[in-house]
This record gives sequence, structure tokens and C-alpha cells, in this order.
Amino acid sequence: MTTATIRHLIIGTAGHVDHGKTQLIRALTGMETDRLKEEQQRGISIDLGFACFRLPGDIEAGVIDVPGHERFINNMLAGIGGIDLVMLVIDANEGVMPQTREHLNILELLQIQRGIIVLTKMDLVEPDWADIVEEEIRETLSGTFLAKAPLCRVSALTGEGLPQLRATLAACAAELRPRDADGPMRLPVDRHFSVAGFGTVVTGTLLSGRVATGDLVEVLPAGERVRVRDVQVHGQRQTVALCGQRVALNLAGLEREQLQRGAVIATPGVFEQTSRLDARLTLLAEAPRPVRFRDPVHFYLGTAHVVGLVALLDRDELKPGESALVQFHLDRPLVAHRQDRFIIRSYSPMTTIGGGLVIDPRPVKHKRFRPQVLQALKELESGEGTFVLQKLNDLQVARVKDLEQLSGLSRERIGLLLQQLQNNGAVVALADQWASQSTVQLWHQRLRQQVETFHRQQPLLPGMGHAPLKASLPAALNLKAFDQLLYQAGLQRCGEWVQLPDFVPQPSAAQQRQLDRLLQVYGQAGVQASGRRDMLAQAAISDDEADALLGYLFYRGELIRLNDDTYFHRDSYLQALTVLLDHFRQHDSLTLAQYRDLLGSARKPVQALLEHFDERKFCLRQGDSRRPWHLPASAAAALTPPASLAPTEENSS
Repeated sequence: MTTATIRHLIIGTAGHVDHGKTQLIRALTGMETDRLKEEQQRGISIDLGFACFRLPGDIEAGVIDVPGHERFINNMLAGIGGIDLVMLVIDANEGVMPQTREHLNILELLQIQRGIIVLTKMDLVEPDWADIVEEEIRETLSGTFLAKAPLCRVSALTGEGLPQLRATLAACAAELRPRDADGPMRLPVDRHFSVAGFGTVVTGTLLSGRVATGDLVEVLPAGERVRVRDVQVHGQRQTVALCGQRVALNLAGLEREQLQRGAVIATPGVFEQTSRLDARLTLLAEAPRPVRFRDPVHFYLGTAHVVGLVALLDRDELKPGESALVQFHLDRPLVAHRQDRFIIRSYSPMTTIGGGLVIDPRPVKHKRFRPQVLQALKELESGEGTFVLQKLNDLQVARVKDLEQLSGLSRERIGLLLQQLQNNGAVVALADQWASQSTVQLWHQRLRQQVETFHRQQPLLPGMGHAPLKASLPAALNLKAFDQLLYQAGLQRCGEWVQLPDFVPQPSAAQQRQLDRLLQVYGQAGVQASGRRDMLAQAAISDDEADALLGYLFYRGELIRLNDDTYFHRDSYLQALTVLLDHFRQHDSLTLAQYRDLLGSARKPVQALLEHFDERKFCLRQGDSRRPWHLPASAAAALTPPASLAPTEENSS
């Protein structure tokens, strides 16, 4: 069977200290997970341990052995969040113990979907006693996700029950939904170390996507982008690792000091850190006391552990057993995504008191007791489509990549959601960007009003400038999306202006006389036309009137604008361009002084001409001279009238 058809999953252990988790994994896999000298000397797990084995049905299982002792619950939390299936390990001698209950609470809060109860050390008890312990276990687990879970009696020492356990694990694994291999790559770091001659190595459970040798990845919170030098899965070198696998990455050019447990290795540009997030928080019924507004708590997400202040949004305290919408303010940033699960522990003494679900990883700071805030959060909580729509309303306009970054969903899933929302008339595609229908309708109205107002105030100009009109909308709206928005709004682009489709500038009789004088002045000046102020003075036109008059003549193509200060009469421009073309038919370079002499003009207008030709790519400046580049076939061919905005097949769909 090929690697592509092998299923991968992570199995985690949970249970009280010294209930046989490590011995069970050793018996299942033949691997030792207590790697620290102190662990081996004391006979208890202190940090996370890892192993792997193959299950029936071509299932490759990675196993995370978590510490059971209360002192090392932080390490347990760093490993348990990435598992697919849990083995709740209970000693047949002792039955349910305090850490069994705390681990069970954590599993419930993280909403681990499937699990198996493993009654260990069966070689030390009689069957009748095991029956009593099993009854106690079933009573304890009543009402939890493990209430109807299969129970296997095993002995790691004699091998009793191990075949049944393997078969049960395989049956449960076959029913699990595969992880998202097509989403962005995300690896929370639970260990990092240096290897002589190789550099920095990180390990973790690949939660989504895939990673291959040579990939460029981003390290958060360091913010560095580095290359993956080597990939290992369960100690074996691989070219690619898939989600659901335990992975070790050798990262080139990264110092170990830049890393910490809780760091994330990810697809560049997709994930961001946050110091504030909105969430649904549930407090355990057995929590010792309520959580009050701005109480500090220990906050665990993925492999990260930070301290957060709980901002209750609709009450002053959250009582044990209750659930509420909250905003966490974290003492240092971590990487979070919508739908991530987290655990909180009381600040002091430290005990697990609750957990919940991230609703929005990048919210604004909320004011309390605001019905609109609470309603918006409930809508975000209700589903993926609602979340995408709400984020589009917040951002006003976004690319698929932006929504991928905010939601944690794969690009394919976001595309499907956007298509569904578009079919329902809730969102609109603007080239390669998206906006909500309500936002687009507001923009259509605003753009038409602005252009209509401009036509009334400046009837001589062909329309409102494209750049200032675009500046009235969010900067995130790109040019292609803006031009499609104009088309949808029933406006047309004419060169650098935007106008109503039926608008035609109509100068008054007085304005026409001014236009005639201005055109005559520029015509008489020829290729020696001076700056704007001097030409306006010769035509007896005030500066207040000049913009509209010059703009009209430019729109009609009777004046050619070289820059903000210099205009040429059309005939003079054709003459100057013809001289340029004639020169380049015989020579491969031209200096400003040569061109000035050929035209019989002054330095300033000639410099404006050449810079204008550079901008139009007719010639290419190299030092003090120009060389021919994309020359027009003739001077007349270079003067095409301004084209109206015509939608392309891409942006009119």
C-alpha cells in the first residue's frame, strides 16, 4: 500500500500517575517514551513522550504519552490538544483517582470525540475485583463522551488483552474523520533542541496541511521565515509529512534561543499572533468558585501557555457549570484560530476550572453589556458561513487568503462557502476580492452620488478623477476590484476620469471664448510652451478657472499634458514626437541637448517632453542619453482617444 493511502492519527493517553500509561505504550509499540534520566530514575513521566506503531487496516498511529502527576499537568496539556483518539488508562487496583477526573475534564473541554477505556495491571487483580472497578468507572464516566466507550482489560506485563486493544483502536480509528490535508500547514511546537552538525530541530503534531523538505515556513512568534532542511516522521526521514503525524523538522538558519514551547511552524503569511480573542467559555461544575470580571487565569491553547484576563461581556461573574461569551486579554501573544479549543486553570492554586472554543482570534476590544456585540458574537459562533460573512462586513473587502488567515479553514472550503453566499445574494465577487452585498450596495450609492455631485459642480470637466474617487473607499480595495465596482455602479471610466454614461461636458459661451484663447496661446507657443502660470497669464485666465479649462482641452485631445505644469498643443506634440521618431530611425541614442537643438526649443519644455516619452516607454533613459524602446509606428498612432471603462469577461461575471 502506498504512503498516500495509509491513514495517520494521533493516540493520546490520559490518567492518574502510576496507572501504567508508559508501560502500556511500551507493550503496544516496543518503544520507551520516558526519555529523561529523571523519569527513568523516578519511574514516573515528567514530560511528553512519543512512540508509534502500525494498526490493522493500514493505520499508522503516533502515540503521545502524557504525564499523570498533578505537578506536570502543564506538560500534559501541551500534548493532549492534538490527539484524535484517547486511551483513558485506569489501574485495576486503584480505580478512578483525582488525576483521572481532571484529565477527563480536560478531554471533555477539548471535545475529544472518541476514546477507549483501558483497565491496566490485570495481572495483579482477580476478575471479580476488576468487575467492581469497571462498574465504578462506568458510573464516573456516565454523561461524558466516554460513557459508551469500549473498555479493554490488559496487562502490559503478560500481554493479556493487547490483541483486543489493538483491534479496538483500529475500529475506532477507522470511524474518525480525516484531518484537513489541504489546509494551511500548522505545527505547534512541543519540543525543540539542537543536534550537533544539523542545527535546530522542532517536534510536534501536524494539525493541518503538509510539509516537505525544502519548504519555506514561518516561525511564530519569532516571525522568521526559514527553510525546512529535513523532515522526519517517527524517527524516519521522509520527503513529506502529512497532517495527523508526529513530525520533527530540521530548520535551517534558526537559533534554538528563538524558540519556546508554544511556538508554531506554519505556512508563511497565513497565521498571525494575537493578544486578544473572543471565545465561548464554559466553567466546570466542580470549579471551586466563580470567575469574576478581569480575573487572571492560566490559558492553554495548543502547546502554548499564557496568562489571560477574563473580560466577561454580559455579566459580572461566571458561576461553576455556566457558559458565557468572553474576551481574553493575554499577557503575551500566541497563535489562535477560530474553532481552536482551549483550557483554563485557576491562577492560584492551579487547578483545571474550565475551557472553551475560540470564536474570533482577532477581535476589536469590546465594550461590555452591548446587545449588538453579543448578537454579533453569537452569529460568529453559529457557523462557518456566518463567520465568513461577518468578517467580510468587518473588513469591508478581503481576498480568499485574508479569510483563510482569519478562519483557519482551507482555501477550498472558503471558496465553497463564498460560492454559497454568492448564490444566496449575500456576497459579491470583485475581481479577486470579495465584499458583502450590503457593503457593495453602499459603495455603489456613494460612488454615484460623488460623481453626480462633481458633474453639477464642474460641468466642464469630463468627470471626477479616478484616483481621488478610489481614495474615498478603503485602501484594501485593489484597482481591478474598484474598476469592476464602477461598472456595477453604472459608471464608466474615461481615461483618468469617471463619469455617468450619458454625461457630455458642455462649455458655456463665455467658457468657449476662454477655451479658444487658451488653445490659441498654446498653438502660438508651439514646442516652446512655457509653464502653466505664464501661459494662463498670456490667455488672461485666472488660476481658479484653469483646472476645468485645461482638463476639458486635455479630455478633447486638443492639449497634451506632459506633467502638472506643462501642456503642449496637439499639433506641437505631434511635431515633437515626429522629430523623435525621425531621429531614432537613423540613430540609437539621443541626449537632451541634441533634442533641444533639433526642436529649437528651451531646456525645460524639452526635458518635460523626454520624461513624458520615458513614462510612455517610447524611449529608455540610460545615464544622460535615451535609447529607442517601444516606439509607435507614427506620431498620430500615439494619440488615441481616452477609452471608456469596459468590463472584461473576468470582472463582469
